[in-house]
Amino acid sequence: MTLAYQSGFGNEFATEALAGTLPQGRNSPQRVAHGLYAEQLSGTAFTAPRHSNRRTWFYRIRPAALHGSFELLPDSAFHNRFAELPADPNQLRWSPLPATTPGKDFIDGLFAMCGNAGVGVHRYAANADMQGRFFSNTDAEMLIVPQAGRLRLRTEMGVLEIEPQEIAVIPRGIRFAVDLPDGSAAGYVAENYGALLRLPDLGPIGSNGLANPRDFLYPVAAYEESEGDFELLNKFQGRLWRAPIGHSPLDVVGWHGNYAPYKYDLRRFNTIGSISHDHPDPSIFLVLYSPSDTAGTSNLDFVIFPPRWLVAQDTFRPPWFHRNIASEFMGLIHGVYDAKADGFVPGGASLHNAMSAHGPDAATFDKASSADLSKPDVIAETMAFMFETRHMFAPTQQALQCASRQRDYQSCWQGLRKNFTPDNA
Repeated sequence: MTLAYQSGFGNEFATEALAGTLPQGRNSPQRVAHGLYAEQLSGTAFTAPRHSNRRTWFYRIRPAALHGSFELLPDSAFHNRFAELPADPNQLRWSPLPATTPGKDFIDGLFAMCGNAGVGVHRYAANADMQGRFFSNTDAEMLIVPQAGRLRLRTEMGVLEIEPQEIAVIPRGIRFAVDLPDGSAAGYVAENYGALLRLPDLGPIGSNGLANPRDFLYPVAAYEESEGDFELLNKFQGRLWRAPIGHSPLDVVGWHGNYAPYKYDLRRFNTIGSISHDHPDPSIFLVLYSPSDTAGTSNLDFVIFPPRWLVAQDTFRPPWFHRNIASEFMGLIHGVYDAKADGFVPGGASLHNAMSAHGPDAATFDKASSADLSKPDVIAETMAFMFETRHMFAPTQQALQCASRQRDYQSCWQGLRKNFTPDNA
């Protein structure tokens, strides 16, 4: 099935699955066409400045309030318990999650890794569609990064389909369900508890480069008119709640507004880099960010390391050894990451909290230190990413204790030798 999309980051969209659904000249007429209900979903404060205000009007078969009472579900692996243990200054790394037990859908397959007041980081491994189950997140907007297997996201606004090397963002409060066209899927999720994700300003780069607004795709209206004994899940204050619902909540026949889910193909990113000397800061790879109350400091940065050419002269071309004020959670979607020779594989992850020293392993350092810089280094088969935040990431107890944690991660630097030769200075 070929899906239709609308393009342009943050645009004001108008779309209807049934002609004549959208009212003309007003948002909430006395009687909505086709016997529908008008309903507004606000993603920002009512009085937010016009340029940053986000809201959408729905015209739906039943209002969202029509469901049973919510009841608290037992604890699951998807949670916000980031204060179970102290934040850890050690460098941490994990292998991919093991194959999950049969019958786990996207929500059941989420596994909390680490988080803080502004961001939650999770991995998922699923092998079943969400049949008769729907979900919304009151706590956060969700940035979904597939690593293996496609996801079909059925939302109130329509359908998004994403594959590895694409991402999707589901805004806070929007109801959706996830199908697995390939039968199974795995990947990463960042929960953003702060200001909505946005495109960075380009500054001296100019008017083009990085992620272009026209490459962000939004769904067109598509509604479900089905009834049954269904389940509505809601994440609220870090816990999952369940309510019975007798119909699909994905019953919006038309909508207009600028608060909606969207997708982006990371392969369309226009990479900027050095063509003289030195390795630039990773901020040149910024796709989306959530600003904080401190100018120039993010609640969440989403950064990627895509295919690119390295041509800098008299330069250590891979990422240098470094300590940052920011905390970094990294994942690998595809291929090989140029700063690690072994251990960091697709589906894996690493965590380096603020001022945690890290960088290339011994094998990568030796290779880059003796590389022939008269030739470009073409990094063709790769796609890594980073969730970066100004806060410390506190790993969950389950992440520190799980079998996929690489407890010998620090050994990758133990082969770095003392090369100091003062007599040759």
